[in-house]
Amino acid sequence: MVEQNGPAPLVEVEGMVKSFGENAVLRDVSLALRRSDVMAVVGGNGAGKSTLMKILAGIYTPDKGSIRIEGSDVSLHTPSAAHAMGVYLVPQEPLLFPNMTVEENLSLGLDEPRTDVRKRAVALIKRLNWPLSMSRQANSLSIAEQQLVEILRGLLRSAKVLILDEPTSSLTFAEIQSLFKLIKELRAEGVGIFYITHRLDEVFEIATHVAILRDGRVTLEGPVGGFTRELLLQGLLPSESRKGSAAARTKTLHENAPDAKPALVLDRVSGYGFRDVSLSVYPGEVLGIAGVVGAGRTELAEAVFGIGKLVGGRVLLEGADITGCGVRDAIRKGLNYIPEDRRRNGLFGAASVRANVTSAVLDTLGRVFLPVFRERKLTSKYIEEFSISTTGQEQSLGALSGGNQQKVIISRILATNPKVLILDEPTRGIDAGARGDVYRIIDALKAEGLAVLLISSDMEEILALSDRVVTMYNGAINREFGPGEIALDGLMAASFGVC
Repeated sequence: MVEQNGPAPLVEVEGMVKSFGENAVLRDVSLALRRSDVMAVVGGNGAGKSTLMKILAGIYTPDKGSIRIEGSDVSLHTPSAAHAMGVYLVPQEPLLFPNMTVEENLSLGLDEPRTDVRKRAVALIKRLNWPLSMSRQANSLSIAEQQLVEILRGLLRSAKVLILDEPTSSLTFAEIQSLFKLIKELRAEGVGIFYITHRLDEVFEIATHVAILRDGRVTLEGPVGGFTRELLLQGLLPSESRKGSAAARTKTLHENAPDAKPALVLDRVSGYGFRDVSLSVYPGEVLGIAGVVGAGRTELAEAVFGIGKLVGGRVLLEGADITGCGVRDAIRKGLNYIPEDRRRNGLFGAASVRANVTSAVLDTLGRVFLPVFRERKLTSKYIEEFSISTTGQEQSLGALSGGNQQKVIISRILATNPKVLILDEPTRGIDAGARGDVYRIIDALKAEGLAVLLISSDMEEILALSDRVVTMYNGAINREFGPGEIALDGLMAASFGVC
């Protein structure tokens, strides 16, 4: 991509190629970002967006291709080299040192006195009106707070190319608006921003340009004004996945048996981040819970499962009161949960793939001696079913990509044969092909009589999978959509409190 007229682009990649083993992730990708531009990078999971940005950030080395910054060829083989050239990546998954304070995490890698870093950081926090204390340890921060710290890291390094990978995925509405205000201010200062997102409204609100990646290639790019929502949807969620899921949908067991009793009932439950929530989900039904991040959906799921604490109300599983029971008892009684934060709650990074898949069902595989062949058989089943990319069952889970880690977590939970399954952002970090697989598996589980409570920020996912939907706003359910009532406009309006 050679610029013919005017100043050279702030950053330019040309002919970028990257493979992991036999998996070609980037196939001849070329993009250019100018000063004061915000380029939204859109595409299905696994399209190559994060890989491209990690190459720019010096985390990955390309197999082929060139990078130019302000017209000069550069080699960005390490993150420090990228930082020296003014390129900084704010990752989707926060990478903080858990036993360090916010201040210590912010100061790492900066060649200036700690007091100066603190002064600049406090000024930024005040400017942004973000609720962060410099003295808090990172392991006490929520996902949203960790994300804020990562963003501050980039701002403190005076990056001229700022890469934001799904920056709003864990932020509240107020924090998002504050971030957007900051982005506009950075544009005015000449900073160029790559903005990876799955949220279509954000593309039109904050971006000047958009690039759509599919299967490792740039299929469309240009000013935002030349794009429609329909074009962006094609890049965000391949139609093949949605059609495959829709084709498998059947009438729910509850609809076929109107007198059926609910599998899970929440009766006016309250806790941190949510209040007075009542709902029921039936065997053979997917109940979607929609809402913006910060609405209280994850807090609700964790409290029902026993990770968090309920301060009021009752939880009934197949008519039995399980209010306040621990995680172990919940699993034993038939309730299980796939968490949003796989790093904190979902995986054993140092253990093997096999150990992770079978960790929740070891007592059922053998009472005295562990039958390894049963472990291997179960693991092989899920590796094949989810197309988990691994060198073998003994490979460390931490060596897998984020998407494959998520597939292993799903495998482990399904191995417990739950009656009620809570899915919190189940396709987060999963590639486009695996997303379709997960959709089909959910439909199959529903057909077998499993009750599914689906939490997702992806409205297209809610539409594709849910039989009924409730929306949460500001910690409470504000609307329910029955069969035939579920539509994107209505879900979006209710999620933002416009009922």
